[in-house]
This record gives sequence, structure tokens and C-alpha cells, in this order.
Amino acid sequence: MHTAAGKIEDQPQKIGDVRYLGDGLIESLGKRWGTIAVMSNTILAALLLLSGMLQQIPPAFPRDGAIPIIDNNRVTVWDVTWPKGKPTLMLQGKLDMVTIELENAAIKVTSAKSKTKTVPLKLGQASFIERGVTQKEEGTSEPVRHAIVIELKDVTVAPLEYDKVFPDAFPRDGAKKLLTNKRVTVWDYTWTMNVPTPIHFHSKDVVVVYLETGEVKSEAIDGSVVVNKLERGLTRFNARNRTHSEELVKGASRAIIVELNEQKPRSKRTFPIETVEH
Repeated sequence: MHTAAGKIEDQPQKIGDVRYLGDGLIESLGKRWGTIAVMSNTILAALLLLSGMLQQIPPAFPRDGAIPIIDNNRVTVWDVTWPKGKPTLMLQGKLDMVTIELENAAIKVTSAKSKTKTVPLKLGQASFIERGVTQKEEGTSEPVRHAIVIELKDVTVAPLEYDKVFPDAFPRDGAKKLLTNKRVTVWDYTWTMNVPTPIHFHSKDVVVVYLETGEVKSEAIDGSVVVNKLERGLTRFNARNRTHSEELVKGASRAIIVELNEQKPRSKRTFPIETVEH
């Protein structure tokens, strides 16, 4: 404290369990201060350990059982199988994804909070999975789950400017919309034998996943013709700015068409977002 003369006394002043000795020096009294210091160090160590654990969560891709089949500035596409009884690690999606099922199957999903559920899947089923989802997956069926997984890259693509001489490829008769959001619009379409589609214009990039075996003739407006041989699991990336008509000429053909919407992606978020224990 200050004396009448304005000087600081040499005798320390006790405030609770801490004595101020002057010149910025602090002396702790008793064991409480030491206990707090130990607790602080323990909490710090735990936070550092947790941070390290979270940073070690591997990405959903690449991984065993996943074969890359397309990679460009807009998407990376994987052909993926989930063997029965062989769980993946706890994995985290670093990008938004679309999955297209190639079999009627089932998997067991374990969340980052250790909650487990069985998920039935159907041929042609399409799902949108937001980035940051953290989970472990295990095939539980025969045939095993087989799917095409499309990772959507964070790019900005301006809408295509064009004169609407021909109708857009979608929507159109026979096309069922499975899902839509800012990133994608997904369609399920089945061609009819010897019935050509109307001439249409593709204003968006698309990823097409075929589900049946057949041949489809594509005729451009300049008269050029290409016959495409198709089978289940065949996946193609078709760039926008195309005008043509299509006709099934052999077998059968059904496809899931993923239109990539020309939208600015969301602001980047920092992941992981969940606590995972290994």
C-alpha cells in the first residue's frame, strides 16, 4: 500500500491467495495456485491432443476400393465398392459429393458420435452429401454396394449466354427430377426404343451415369451421328454447349444425369466439425 509519503511499503499486501510483491512480481500462497497450474497444463495438453486427433481424420478420397475415373476442373469421379464385412476408417468428406447407386445393396454407417444405422440403397438412387460429414461405412449385403461418387470442386462458372433456339435438355418428357440445390440438379431418364428425343441444348456441364446395357444414337444439328455403346456403371463427363437429339437403337438405356449448376460455391468452412475418437 502507499504510505503517507507516497512510497510503496516493502511488506507484501495479501489479496486472497496471491501476494503482490511490487515490480510486477507475484507470489502464490498455499497449494491452490499449484493445483490450478497443473489443471491448466492438463487442459492444454488435452486440447492439443484433440486438435491432433481431429487433424488426422483422413479424407473420404482417395481410399482403398475407390478407382478414379474422371478428373477435371469441375469434378473428380470415383468408382467405389464397399466389400461386405470390411469397414472403412472414420473418413471425412472434404468436398460436397453426389452418389449414384449401381446395385440394390445396404451398408452400416457409424457417425463420429458412434451412432450406428443400416442404410438400404436402390439402383439409381442419388444422394447429396455436404462436405464435412464424418463417418465410417461397412458393406453388409450381397451383392456389395457399388456406386459412382462425384466430388464437386469449388469453382465458379458463369452461366452460359445463348439464344434459346432449341429447348434446354432438361426438364423434358420422361425425365424425373431426383434432387436439386445450388450445386446440382439430378435427373433420372429412360430412353424408349426407336423414339428420338426432341432436339435439345445442353447449357450445363453434366456427369452421366448409365444403368443399363444398350446403344443410343446421338445426332448433332449438322447431321453427324455417333452411336454410343452403354453399360451399367459407364460414366461420362459431357461439357455444356451441345445441341443434339438421341435415340435408343439397341437394348435398353437408363441414366442418372447430374447437371452442374453455374453457382458460386459457398464460402469455405473450416473442418473437421466433429470430435472423433480413434
